[in-house]
Amino acid sequence: MKSNLQTAILGGGCFWCTEAVFQEVKGVEKVVSGYSGGTVPGKPTYREICSGLTGHAEVIQITFDAAIISFEDILIIFMTTHNPTTLNQQGADRGTQYRSVIFFQNKTQKEISEKVLHQLAEIYEDKIVTEISPLTIFYEAEMEHQNYYRENTEQGYCSYVITPKLNTLRKLHADKLK
Repeated sequence: MKSNLQTAILGGGCFWCTEAVFQEVKGVEKVVSGYSGGTVPGKPTYREICSGLTGHAEVIQITFDAAIISFEDILIIFMTTHNPTTLNQQGADRGTQYRSVIFFQNKTQKEISEKVLHQLAEIYEDKIVTEISPLTIFYEAEMEHQNYYRENTEQGYCSYVITPKLNTLRKLHADKLK
């Protein structure tokens, strides 16, 4: 196992979108779709998450090699490939489960998250509403939600929502791609 491996837990709307983005980033070893930040005990299901009643957000767990890409760069990519200025919404996806959120795992991640949000605030016309919260637990989503874009590229949602996000990634962060 590599000693430089770290994890980041991020939610930027539908986890299919954020998963697809980070699967393209150099230094990212693994991306797992899941849920975090809820108030209902026990492992939630996708159906429960979609109700908006559990308090969980759709998130991804990114395992990355910090010798290749930094947590700060992960956050910059995250913040520039979704809209961090819309509260509880990304495009047509609406509800607290689609909120923009960074779940930090230690003091360093919290400080870097605050720094990046402060630095990027000037590039957005509207106020950044991305939540920065401590990670309590990460639940892995069901298998049908893993690797979704790669297995369903031609599906309508993928074509109309995810492919444009990947085009933005390629335009803004070509130097960080595999």
